[in-house]
Amino acid sequence: MQPVAIKGAGVVGLVTAYELARRGIEVEIVERAERIGAGASWFAGGMLAPWCEREGADEKVERVGATAIEWWQAALPDKVAQEGTLVVAAPRDTRELDRFSTRTTGYRWLDADEIAALEPDLAGRFSRALFFPKEAHLDPREALSSLHDTLVAMGARFHFGQTRDPTLDLHVSWCIDCTGHARLPDDAALRGVRGEMLYLRTGDIRLSRPVRFLHPRHPIYVVPRRERVFMVGATMIESELSGPIAARSLMELLNAAYALHPAFGEAQITETGTGIRPAYPDNLPRITRSGSIYSLNGMYRHGFLLSPALAHDVAELLLNPDHGSEFYDEP
Repeated sequence: MQPVAIKGAGVVGLVTAYELARRGIEVEIVERAERIGAGASWFAGGMLAPWCEREGADEKVERVGATAIEWWQAALPDKVAQEGTLVVAAPRDTRELDRFSTRTTGYRWLDADEIAALEPDLAGRFSRALFFPKEAHLDPREALSSLHDTLVAMGARFHFGQTRDPTLDLHVSWCIDCTGHARLPDDAALRGVRGEMLYLRTGDIRLSRPVRFLHPRHPIYVVPRRERVFMVGATMIESELSGPIAARSLMELLNAAYALHPAFGEAQITETGTGIRPAYPDNLPRITRSGSIYSLNGMYRHGFLLSPALAHDVAELLLNPDHGSEFYDEP
């Protein structure tokens, strides 16, 4: 097979490139930006949490997403922490925990002592919680950079700062479009969902795993990074407008983080960011084909969770056109 061109170097493009390269297929990755880290993937939470995500997602997200943890552990074994997910709520909102539990599986209830044993810095703050022990997380920025380096070592070629159609300049057999929200003008079924986040640095609290803080209107998650930095996210706004974080969102995220633990009130805000995540009406991704071009899109908020499964399916479709995929819309 001739080389395959991949448009887009976000998580979907890099994971797809890896799946092809490990099958011995040459890949040419074409990216409009000048470097890795210019898209929505750079601002992701990096939570591999299929059981938690089932709370508001189709069962496919849980079933297919559960395979992502093993994929990431195999691809980047030193970048994945499988410490589970802790889900808590303020005392006045404990009914949110009950609601969350009715829509999810794979958890166990914790009492105050068990919460303290799991996360000592949250001791005395919550009387009960849900714990999803099989879930994992990674730092998206480390993961994307590592995938880039791994692909280069495997012989993949990157072309940054490119705006032309790669099939015009490269001798390739197929093109796989993984450009995400850039396809909004060309795909009427896609819409943009704006996600906003911030980074906080504080030496006054330690967390070993993602903590989801439930609230009737403003649920958040807090994900630990290196060097006492925490990622706090994320809003879901039906909007295709990019730009700086909105003042209201910033206040909501900060208020919720403070409610989780007052130490966040003294934290330094080191960064804020926004990303436009493409989604189809059912919030599930799709693989589509037009001639020699496959498109992987509509990842919504599940880029790191679902990209391994879609990448696997499109790789199999290239090698075996009769391969089935529940995400493939046949032309």
